[in-house]
Amino acid sequence: MPGFTKNEPWVGGLNGATAFAQAADGRLFIAEQGGRLRVVKNGALLSTAFVQLSVDSAGERGLIGVALHPDFAGNGWVYLHYTTPQNGAHNRISRFVANGDVSSGIETVLVELPPLSSATNHNGGALHFGNDGKLYVGVGDNADNTRSQNLADPLGKMLRFNDDGSIPSDNPFFASQNGVARAIWASGLRNPFTFAVQPGTGGRIYINDVGEATWEEIDVGIAGANYGWHGSEGPNNITSGVSAPLFAYQHSATVPPGSGPGGFFTGSAITGGTFYPRSGSFPAGYRGSYFFADLAGHFVARLDSANDNAAYTFARVSDDPVDLLVGADGALYVLMRGSVARIGTP
Repeated sequence: MPGFTKNEPWVGGLNGATAFAQAADGRLFIAEQGGRLRVVKNGALLSTAFVQLSVDSAGERGLIGVALHPDFAGNGWVYLHYTTPQNGAHNRISRFVANGDVSSGIETVLVELPPLSSATNHNGGALHFGNDGKLYVGVGDNADNTRSQNLADPLGKMLRFNDDGSIPSDNPFFASQNGVARAIWASGLRNPFTFAVQPGTGGRIYINDVGEATWEEIDVGIAGANYGWHGSEGPNNITSGVSAPLFAYQHSATVPPGSGPGGFFTGSAITGGTFYPRSGSFPAGYRGSYFFADLAGHFVARLDSANDNAAYTFARVSDDPVDLLVGADGALYVLMRGSVARIGTP
């Protein structure tokens, strides 16, 4: 990683971290699977949690996503995606209001997703605001691959909501579906654990879909798209009506892994996901690149948009990476299960 410095750990003391978001003032809000939302302020992990939720944290369940409202500085709205055990295990999206570094104590439940089966994996989790001001949510198929193609079922999908939890009438399936299924924005996903929105592009979204036996893939988010699971995985079995991945890489090293030039690395659980802005402290060749990680491979990689989306390993980390973001200081922050690493320029 010539020309860069890595501080690992930059912050430690986390327990089962799953996702994070940064406020304009530099604070990091970090979700822990067990239900705590932690705050990092001025480079230090605060001892008091922003909020402690009662969650079902079996398997891949728990507190799995966090997003800050675009006007967070004005309204203090924090959005959390978590698995609640109330009335049978299911995922919920709620809004909280910040009072300094802690919640005001009031939870506004916005969305209740359908009941989960006894399977505790493929829960998805990430949520981010798009450049259109809408709230996008990645939801896994709950280990039932028939759900991803069922447009009456919101699981195995990307969902899109207004900031109050209502469903935009311009969603692609709003007129043809009922209930929360009207929130479906794209289908055919297995476990979209993470995704990212590129700033300044009108809302381009890259979705990281965790594969099964062979491929990990990055999909370009398009309203109404079908990414093919479970009939297709990676570049295989792309049929009419299925959107092929922008980039995919294989689990096995027995053949050259990766479907793009420079994609010579392996992994088995794609995570992370962030676009480096077109300005910042990173060298010019890195600006505009999409960075992603692999939980099992312990690497951070980037797609070089200026070179036909060639993929290159960027950094190695010692723990399981789960999320990425570019900070207000221009550094790349890597969230791992127990810590945060910071990668910057000297």
